[in-house]
Amino acid sequence: MKSLLTALGAIITAGVVSAAALTPAASLSSVAIARTNETMQSNLSDLTDGTAPGVSTITDANGAPIAWIYDQYRVDVPSEQIAPTMKKAIVAIEDRRFYEHDGVDWRGTARAMVTNLTSGSVEQGASTLNQQYVKNYLLLVDAESEAEQAAATETSYARKLREMRMASDLEKKLSKDEILTRYLNVVPYGNGAFGIEAAAQTYFGKHAAELSVTESALLAGIVQSSSALNPYTNPEGMTERRNQVLDALVSTGDLSAEEAGQLKAAPLGILDQPKRLPNGCIGAGDRGFFCDYALKYLEGNGLDPARLQREGLTVKTTLDPAVQDAAHNAVVAHTNPQAQGVAEVLNVVEPGKESRRILAMTSSRDYGLNVEKNETMLPQTASRVGNGAGSIFKIFTAGAAIEQGMGIETVLDVPKRVEVSGMGDGGAKNCPPGKYCVENAAAFKPQMTLKQALAQSPNTTFIKLIEQTGVKESVDMAVRLGLRDYTEAGSFDGKSSIAQYFGDNNLGSFVLGPTSVNPLQLSNVAATLASDGTWCEPSPIDSVTDRNGAPIKLKKTPCEQAVEPAIAHALADAMSDDTKNGTAAPAANNWGWSAPTAGKTGTTESHQSAAFMGFNSNFAAVPYIYNDGTETMSLCTGPVRQCYDGTLFGGMEPTSTWMSVASKTPGAAAGTVAKADPAQIKGKTQAIADQVVGKTSAAAKSQLEAQGYAVTVENVSGPSNKKGQVINVKLANLRDAKPAVTLLVSDGSQPVAPAPAPAPRQQSPAPVAPPPAAPAAPPASNLEDLLWDLLEQNGL
Repeated sequence: MKSLLTALGAIITAGVVSAAALTPAASLSSVAIARTNETMQSNLSDLTDGTAPGVSTITDANGAPIAWIYDQYRVDVPSEQIAPTMKKAIVAIEDRRFYEHDGVDWRGTARAMVTNLTSGSVEQGASTLNQQYVKNYLLLVDAESEAEQAAATETSYARKLREMRMASDLEKKLSKDEILTRYLNVVPYGNGAFGIEAAAQTYFGKHAAELSVTESALLAGIVQSSSALNPYTNPEGMTERRNQVLDALVSTGDLSAEEAGQLKAAPLGILDQPKRLPNGCIGAGDRGFFCDYALKYLEGNGLDPARLQREGLTVKTTLDPAVQDAAHNAVVAHTNPQAQGVAEVLNVVEPGKESRRILAMTSSRDYGLNVEKNETMLPQTASRVGNGAGSIFKIFTAGAAIEQGMGIETVLDVPKRVEVSGMGDGGAKNCPPGKYCVENAAAFKPQMTLKQALAQSPNTTFIKLIEQTGVKESVDMAVRLGLRDYTEAGSFDGKSSIAQYFGDNNLGSFVLGPTSVNPLQLSNVAATLASDGTWCEPSPIDSVTDRNGAPIKLKKTPCEQAVEPAIAHALADAMSDDTKNGTAAPAANNWGWSAPTAGKTGTTESHQSAAFMGFNSNFAAVPYIYNDGTETMSLCTGPVRQCYDGTLFGGMEPTSTWMSVASKTPGAAAGTVAKADPAQIKGKTQAIADQVVGKTSAAAKSQLEAQGYAVTVENVSGPSNKKGQVINVKLANLRDAKPAVTLLVSDGSQPVAPAPAPAPRQQSPAPVAPPPAAPAAPPASNLEDLLWDLLEQNGL
């Protein structure tokens, strides 16, 4: 026996790793030996470090966990956080001479070697805890392929000798307690639990430091075969094994025979079912859509998903739990999660010129796999869905017009019907061939300022406006402000991007928002306008740190100035009447919302989707309700549902959802909306009008032609006292630096109302104010304007 031990020691000390080393005729080349030693030294370095795959935690902005990501459910704990009873139990049953040997139990190894040599196969192991740690670490941590896993567990003398060599070398680098702690943190305990902390939580719902003697005995026993000794499927076998561990503790003097007898009678004491830690976003509840987007964002910005699965990272997100709760409660209150074929999604984005934090992301649908319960894992909140945002797209044409020089107080015509050429076909009924025809669904006064038009939303005005500003310019504005995926190749028809399709074909329908939209990007448009025209990529991540707390840097798309601040301010100002006297006003009044807000409602012509964009300097969000079913149907209000007649508008549930969330978001009501600069209030048209209004057509024409403008004259109905004078101007388009100008000259057809008689002078010493004089009756041609003004003044 002594000579055999000497021989084994020489083999291991020399680093000979082949089974052939046991045969005198066999030998290894010096290159192979060197390569093997190099590999073992690398493995030994990993073993000494002891870092094993762990659980990555995704938290909200306050640090509360949202989800966990892992390949192996393992939570490393230091020695002091492992119950002493657990350490004693594992030593007693697996390696009773652990504190006596130098990593290899030579006595047990020699006995096993003799048995194996005489049988002609490897039948006994006699592995120490050191050796088991080596084997499990190489299998569960270092192995990156099936071949490496097979090598870590192969039944051969070569593997056994490598294992023994490294087990022995560990003793020179680590203390006994360090080796024991690493072992307990690495080995599998069944039911998806790796390491002692995960095992304690899985079976008993407690920390490893709190394990009792019987609980420790169960976990120490289960490592022999975590599948065969599953206490949920084989309670009898597990009870027998646990009692063997208790007997082993008696033999080591750590437990009396009487105590062991009493403990053997106790039940296993495990939970009714394993307490598994949810893996992935599926356990995140209403945070699931946010979690899913965060994972995609991390991968897209340079973090390998494998690192999340193995490295125990901490991902702190931007999700504000209070805002998220308010957002989720609002969407499910306005759109039933079980409603067939309709969903409401909402993203809340924090404005900012250096970052763009996503505070909330939710859907009325539950995040999950049960289709029968209308659950979904589709990225509804952050991918192109629905039939479009409708009239919200008018802001892009308005923005293009402002950028080209239109003032927000520029007066625009509001015809009942328009028929335009070269901008698509069809539309309203009885549309001539080659024309695109649009009618207004409601009655409007014949003229509005751009600001009024954004609040009242007449379709015909914006069809004429996009004709004037250009479709490509409107599409470009949409992309710059935030609809970045509209430039993705094939996003429209598999060939063209959405931007190419509408721009190259000059389709005026773009201004009416008929295409699917990414709700997150739409919310980011609002945040861009609220941030002085600065676009930033919406981010769900505040920080990523490794298991030691060191920061991990992600790629970051730099923010950019999408439009000049003056343009963003003017557009925001132009949108600021919607919640006061526009299509969003009824919902704002119902909620008592009076805070500064730039807004725009939107409804598609088919009523298959509706939305509301609202923002100020502190808050930006766009609730978006759309048909998410397989059947093409319109949507109705009260409650939101699929229907045939289509009664849902953006000013209804979408706006009410926004008001609900904004009312519950700290700071939202304190936000401000920028005011337009004077130049953006008047604009290019008004600047020209200021030069010539009141002049004769001849004088005005001569003055403007001298400045390089092409000028035409159009006689229009106007006051008789201004006959032959310019009363306004029109520009052919806004794209040219010197657009063609039409002088609108009064034909004198409107009678001038007489001035009211002056009030009589009061006599002193006792003056009494007379009743106010009745206003002069307006000319008949002005009655319609007066009516509209009265309606507006009364909020109608």
